[in-house]
Amino acid sequence: MFPGMGRGVNPRKMKSMMRKMGMDLDELGDVEEVIIKTSDKKYIFHDAAVTVMTVQGQKTFQIVGEPDVEESEGEGGIVIPEEDIQLVMAQSGASYDDAKKALEENEGNPAEAIISLMS
Repeated sequence: MFPGMGRGVNPRKMKSMMRKMGMDLDELGDVEEVIIKTSDKKYIFHDAAVTVMTVQGQKTFQIVGEPDVEESEGEGGIVIPEEDIQLVMAQSGASYDDAKKALEENEGNPAEAIISLMS
C-alpha cells in the first residue's frame, strides 16, 4: 500500500503516516444500530463496528456486521420482515407472493395474514 512498508508494519507508524497524508481513522464507539434504507429494502445492522475515515475533509463510513434485510413497498409502504413472510408461508401453505400480499393487506400482522389466507 505504501512504499517501503512491508508486512509487519507498526500500527502507530502507519497511523502517523496516514495523518501526514491528511487521513484520519477513528472507530465509533457504542454503536447500537445502523439502518440503511433504499427504495425497496431496509438493512439493519445490530451491534455493528463502524469506522470513520476522513480524507481531506471527506468522511467515509465503513460498517462491519451482518445485516437483517427487510422488504418494503417503497415510500410510505409498510416494511415486511422476511421472517414474517416465511412464517405465514409455513403456517398457511401459501406461496411467497400470496403470503407477502396477505401481510401487506393486514398491515404486517402475521396472525391476521394467516387467518385471512386460511379462510
